[in-house]
This record gives sequence, structure tokens and C-alpha cells, in this order.
Amino acid sequence: MADAKKQPLDDIEAAIEEIMGDQGKAAKPEPEVAPEAEIAPEAAEAMTEETDIVAELTAERDAMRDKWMRALADAENSRKRSERDRREAENYGGSKLARDMLPVYDNMKRALEAIDDELREKASGLVEGIELTMRSLLGIFEKHGIRVIAPEVGDKFDPEEHEAMFEAPVPGTTKGAIIQVMAEGFMIHDRLLRPAQVGVSSNPG
Repeated sequence: MADAKKQPLDDIEAAIEEIMGDQGKAAKPEPEVAPEAEIAPEAAEAMTEETDIVAELTAERDAMRDKWMRALADAENSRKRSERDRREAENYGGSKLARDMLPVYDNMKRALEAIDDELREKASGLVEGIELTMRSLLGIFEKHGIRVIAPEVGDKFDPEEHEAMFEAPVPGTTKGAIIQVMAEGFMIHDRLLRPAQVGVSSNPG
């Protein structure tokens, strides 16, 4: 009996809940979608300042990198110049002394050319000493990169290594041929220390 009374009440309550539920749903306002948040002026100003700072730091970084690259290039150029100067000082530092020694070579060469067989027999020790000194001098020249320029009669005149002391129309020669060697020349490594002094033919035929 209690169950029979409870059933109608349950049905009524269910109906009321259903009606109220539909009304509640209809009456319940839909949640509003929040509009996109607007950026506050303070935030916008802060973002602008940050952008400016980033741009300034980027520019400073680029400037520092450019200075560093230039400094690196200058250091490399300085190193190359120092190496070149060191090499030139090593190769050509004694050029003045070597040039001053050339007359000694010339005089010794003339002395050896003036020795005849009679003098060689009479003063063999002296002659041998002069020849030994000459060989020692040439050895020192070679040690320091000095070589003799020894043109011969008939060779073609080379303005890079020879100095024409005179010209003469010698028969049987061609124009520009060497007709006399007055003094030998010298090179120190790849530089001319003294040109060979020669006479040159001016014979047009």
C-alpha cells in the first residue's frame, strides 16, 4: 500500500523536475565568450621597450663582431708583414756589407789573373794562399745566398743583370752582343747586388 502511494508522488516529482529542468536550461544564460584581451598601454609600452633593447643589442653585437673581424684581419696582416720583414732582414740584411766586399773580390780576381807560370813556380805558397782565400770568400758568398754573374763575350746583353759601360761597332758581332766583360756582377738571393759591367756591340750588321 505504501508503494502504491509513493508511485504517483514519484511520477509527479519526476514531471516537475523535467519541466523545471527544461525551464532551467532555457532560462540559464549561456556563458559569454570572453573577448580577446586588449593589451594594456603599459604592456604595449613594455613590449616596445623590449623590442628596442633587442634591436640595440643586436646592432651592438654586429658592431662588435665587425670590429673583431677587422682586428683579426689586422693581426693576420701584421703577422704576415712581420714574417716578411724577418725573412727580408735575414736574406738581405747583409747587402751593404756584401756590396762593400765586392771590390775585395775584384782585386783578388785581378791578382789571380796576373799570376803567370813563372810567378807560380817562384811563389807557389803565396799563390796557393791567394787561391785559398778566394775560395773561402766564394764559400762565404754562397752561404749567404750571393752568386756571381759571369757573362761571357758573345752573350746577349741583359739589362736586368748587365750594365753597358760602352758601345762599339765591332766587326763580326751582332747588335746587343757582349764584346767585353769589365767586371762580374752579383745577385743576393733574387735581388741584384751589382750588375755585371760589360761593353756591348752596336754593329747594325
